[in-house]
Amino acid sequence: MAQTKLGYIASFALLVGVGACVAQNEMPGPSEGAKIYADNCTACHGMRADEEGILIGGQTAPDLSMISARNGGVFPRAAVLSQIDGYSRGTHAGQVMPAFGAGLTEQSVPVDVDGIMTPTPRPLAALLAYLEDIQK
Repeated sequence: MAQTKLGYIASFALLVGVGACVAQNEMPGPSEGAKIYADNCTACHGMRADEEGILIGGQTAPDLSMISARNGGVFPRAAVLSQIDGYSRGTHAGQVMPAFGAGLTEQSVPVDVDGIMTPTPRPLAALLAYLEDIQK
């Protein structure tokens, strides 16, 4: 009987562990991204992402809750990912937003970008989910 209980406990622990691994390989939800946003983006974009703060050199931080509105009602996932991770910046001297791509070395999750499942660092995918969720 003791071995049977031990077997059930071991099986349950294995299932919980496998479930946790599967969850880590899925697209994160907005709540995970909200934490990353709070830690990295509020200084310029405000707590609700709807402030247009004045930055270095007089530039303004855009209202992140209006990304879809500025793009005909479509949330441009590829462009948003590129802006956050720094790929779209090139050498333009006017860009003052820090690139987060170099620091995003965590596990990748599949993200649907223009119909193509694209491996994306989990924190970046979470931030994308949050920004997409707060669109007005």
